Amino acid sequence: MASTNDIKNGTVLSIDGQLWNVIEFQHVKPGKGGAFVRTKIKNVRTGKLVDRTFNAGAKIETANVDRRDFQYLYKDGDDYVFMDTTDYDQITIPGAIVGEAANFMLEQQMATIALTDDEPLYVELPASVTLEITYTEPGLQGDRSTGGTKPATVETGYEIQVPLFLEIGTKVKVDTRTGDYLGRVN
Repeated sequence: MASTNDIKNGTVLSIDGQLWNVIEFQHVKPGKGGAFVRTKIKNVRTGKLVDRTFNAGAKIETANVDRRDFQYLYKDGDDYVFMDTTDYDQITIPGAIVGEAANFMLEQQMATIALTDDEPLYVELPASVTLEITYTEPGLQGDRSTGGTKPATVETGYEIQVPLFLEIGTKVKVDTRTGDYLGRVN
């Protein structure tokens, strides 16, 4: 048993027999009354987001979650195959668990997978990845000074918004949490 003071982003809580991942938390100490912890939690199985408030110091049950680094190998139908780089065991994860991370994964890329009782809960990528633009409309002369954007397809097939001057073959840095363009990579 842990206390609400131990809550951090990424902590997995066990509430009513279900696993919930803490997305955001905030310790609040109002001028009047007792302190409390306001959290935004995500159901690990269904992906449902819920706001939940706990009294400060209250006992909560945390789940035993093992986070390990895996290498993404390939896509097999709707499933994704990863390899544990320490013992070379392979694990197949359904597309529903991989979720939005699939938009930014390239073969041979490293990812962190959270497991509980050898059951995958979610896939975590680095905060940003470098991807190459495979298709975008050509920019027009004079577009370089304005702040406009255009759609561009990256090598994973995902479409992002990029500045007008970028061309096919340019490598860009993309935020894996939001899908936003962060900048060019030389």
